Amino acid sequence: MYIHANTTHADARTLTGRRRSHCPNCAQGFFSFKSRSTKEMQKQGDFKLPQFFNYPPYFTLQPVRDTREKQVQLWKEFILDYCRTQKIFVIELEEEFPLFSNHLIERSLSNEAREAFLSALVSEGRAEWLDRGHRKCLILWHRIQDWADILLHFVRDNGFEDSVMTVEEIRTGVESRGTELHGIDRTILMRALKLLENKGKLAIFKGTSADDEGVKFSV
Repeated sequence: MYIHANTTHADARTLTGRRRSHCPNCAQGFFSFKSRSTKEMQKQGDFKLPQFFNYPPYFTLQPVRDTREKQVQLWKEFILDYCRTQKIFVIELEEEFPLFSNHLIERSLSNEAREAFLSALVSEGRAEWLDRGHRKCLILWHRIQDWADILLHFVRDNGFEDSVMTVEEIRTGVESRGTELHGIDRTILMRALKLLENKGKLAIFKGTSADDEGVKFSV
C-alpha cells in the first residue's frame, strides 16, 4: 500500500478502497478519482469550486513528477480563475486565503505547496513575486500586454482617444464601472500605461501628488 504524507485512515480507504483501484503514487491513479457524493464546499461565495478541492491528496505536494505536474496545473488554473472572478490581485502566503484551506475535509496547503503553485505561475508570466522572500505575489490573470489591450479598447469604446484622465479615474471612476479596469491594482495599471506610453499611445504626466497623475491619450 502506498499512502502519501498527511493522508489519514479515511483518506487511505478512499485511495485504496471502493473509489480507487490504482496506487496513489501513479499519476493516472491519483487523477482518475470520483468526486465525493456530498455537495460540501462546492462554492466559495458565488464561485463554484472544482471537484478536486474536496479531495485530500490535492493538498499535499505529490512526490512523483508526472503526478505533481498535473496537480500543479490544476492549482494554477484554479488560482487564476478564482482571482479573476473575485478581482484579487495580490496573494500573501502567510495570510488567510480561501483557496488554501478546506475546513470541511480538514486540509490546508503547506507554505511549501503555496509557494510551489505560485512559483509555477511566476514561471509562466502569470504572476510576480513582490518581495525577495516569496511571501507576497502579484497575480496577473491578464498579462500586462493583455491589460494594455483592454485599456486601448476602453479608450476607443468610450471615445477617449484624445482625452485626459487621471489614473484614479481609470481605476475607480464612473467611466470604468462595469469593466475589468474598475478596481484594477495600481501597480498593474501603471505598468500597462507605461507599456502604451513606450508605444506612443499616451503620455503620463505627474501632478502635485501620486493621486494626481494624469494620462493624455493619443490613440
